[in-house]
Amino acid sequence: MNTAWMKGIIVPIVTPIKDDESVDETSLREHIDFLIDQGIDGILAFGSNSEFYMQTEEEMRTNLAIIINQVRERIPVYMGIGAIRTSTCIALARMGLDMGCRAIAVLQPMFVKLTNDELYTHFSSIAAAIGDKPMLLYNNPGRTGYDIPSEVVAKLAHSSPNVVGMKDSSGNMTNTLEFIRRNRDVGFRVFVGKDTLIYSGLTVGCCGAVCSTANFLPTLVCSIWKKFEEGDLAGSLEAQFKLNPIRIQMDKSSFPVATKDYLNLLGGHGTKPYLPSLPSDGQQMAGLRQKLVEGGYLK
Repeated sequence: MNTAWMKGIIVPIVTPIKDDESVDETSLREHIDFLIDQGIDGILAFGSNSEFYMQTEEEMRTNLAIIINQVRERIPVYMGIGAIRTSTCIALARMGLDMGCRAIAVLQPMFVKLTNDELYTHFSSIAAAIGDKPMLLYNNPGRTGYDIPSEVVAKLAHSSPNVVGMKDSSGNMTNTLEFIRRNRDVGFRVFVGKDTLIYSGLTVGCCGAVCSTANFLPTLVCSIWKKFEEGDLAGSLEAQFKLNPIRIQMDKSSFPVATKDYLNLLGGHGTKPYLPSLPSDGQQMAGLRQKLVEGGYLK
């Protein structure tokens, strides 16, 4: 399977919403055009920063139709899937691929903690159900409570031809290295999922990164990737250093509201989070603003 197009900076796009929590279609369309104009390489619909866990299947269908329509095949659209039940993941995957997504990215089930055999069965069942369409694994132990073990990843990569890569948000570079090392023979594509480790991931063989911060600072985030690809390692690292204080400040907010807060501070289409999440309080908002001032993005 040709996966050379899976690379660069992928944005887990935020979901702008109105007061009644329906999608703000105008804001979503304008945000998509902003991201593409700034040079991002792909959009991940229903990533963690899209607040996928707040949305019903019908809301996902509505929002995905808007995304697919506005992107107009200018860049790849990936669909994130985070349901617990295997059959629900399959139904969502088929829906997204039928609507025009180029690949899916499946999170390990949250709340339950599966054995290796259960994880393998879950992921391999989804992969088998979508035929020859590409599937990424999404390892996020910070949200699910456990890692996808490297031996499970290797077994999937070598037994399911359409499990072609993964996003690793563990922040553990040993994990990332093992995901790459054990699957080099099948061309497995690994995206780093921690915005503070984009440069580090690229140096060990990652094909790109999935970055929430690219929602509001796409030019800076993309420059880490572009400079690295051009061989300007010092410039890439300097761009990473410029991003990190801004990203680290986000951890003082509840997840994932700071992405929308930053976007709003910069005049973008962040709107508000779904309840029960709330925008950052006054002290934290001041801290977010200060990081943008220090970075030269606000006066």
